[in-house]
Amino acid sequence: MVTAALRSALRPLARRAYATSTLGFAREVEGFVGAVGNTPLIRLNRLSEETGANILAKAEFMSPGGSIKDRAALYLVQEAEEKGLIRPGGTVVEGTAGNTGIGLAHVCRSKGYNCVIYMPDTQSQEKIDLLRMLGADVRPVPAVAFDNPMNYNHQAARFAESLDNAVWTNQFDNIANRNAHIVTTGPEIWEQTNGGNLDAFICATGTGGTLAGVTRYLTEKSGGRVEGWLADPPGSVLYNLVENGKLQREGAGSITEGIGQGRVTSNLKPDIHLLTGALHVPDSASINMVYRLLDEEGLYVGASSALNVWAAAELAKRKGKGSTVVTVLCDGAYRYQARLFSRVWLESKGLLQHIPDKLQKYVVLP
Repeated sequence: MVTAALRSALRPLARRAYATSTLGFAREVEGFVGAVGNTPLIRLNRLSEETGANILAKAEFMSPGGSIKDRAALYLVQEAEEKGLIRPGGTVVEGTAGNTGIGLAHVCRSKGYNCVIYMPDTQSQEKIDLLRMLGADVRPVPAVAFDNPMNYNHQAARFAESLDNAVWTNQFDNIANRNAHIVTTGPEIWEQTNGGNLDAFICATGTGGTLAGVTRYLTEKSGGRVEGWLADPPGSVLYNLVENGKLQREGAGSITEGIGQGRVTSNLKPDIHLLTGALHVPDSASINMVYRLLDEEGLYVGASSALNVWAAAELAKRKGKGSTVVTVLCDGAYRYQARLFSRVWLESKGLLQHIPDKLQKYVVLP
């Protein structure tokens, strides 16, 4: 039964055109924005056999912009349009660690807007280069805490305010992000599992949009039967918050990009109470899974995706044989390959030892 709260969230968004449907891509879609969504749900065969469970992963790297953030980017811009916050020829400004910016750059190109991206200067060069190739004005700034006025999000907000016909899309606290997953990702997973034949959904979170939106939809659609779980990297406070009720960091930092948090965002806040639990995922497990997925499944994905898969496998072990756990493959590894497949970089992080000898043949960069 869909609750009144969920119906309320869906109602203003139901008119929008997106790719999620029972027809999938059996018909033409309208440009880039029409191709967002409706990604395949892949069974990870080796891990499923290993655990005796069904481990399924949403192939968001197959989105037209290459990541799950295409969904949020589209809904953030659409909301700004519907509220009259931006007019033709205007400028979209965002603070982002990468993928939301790439999604926004694609959406802005397709809709004729300018795009300005503020991002921490710790992000991969591949992401920065791609943003610039897509025509975005990229402004790397020092990585400082959210409570610092020079945090990249606050700089983005101030810059948007200084322009005429510009909008700061505010991906962390604009619930259009969360709504994108209530309207698209959640229903897709429900449909692709034959009407909700799954036990749990688990993923990491940065803005909170994917975890909150999918958990909200699946929990309410199933009447509470489907569980929502958090997978959290080192350096984030959310694992301890969910498990122990304390806003306290677990670990010092992570090789993953765009996930983990030091606060509860507005996207996550309405739904964090729906989470059944959380798993802490060390970088050693994430890097090992990057290489396992490449070798065993032929899937070339980034560390955040690998983190999600490791967590899904661990959760499946807890749920028992025959269980079904769903996660997301956020993006491909090509945005991080200069690091993830570099022997020097892996050694500098103390991670090379966590890649089995038989898989080190994939470490092809110096």
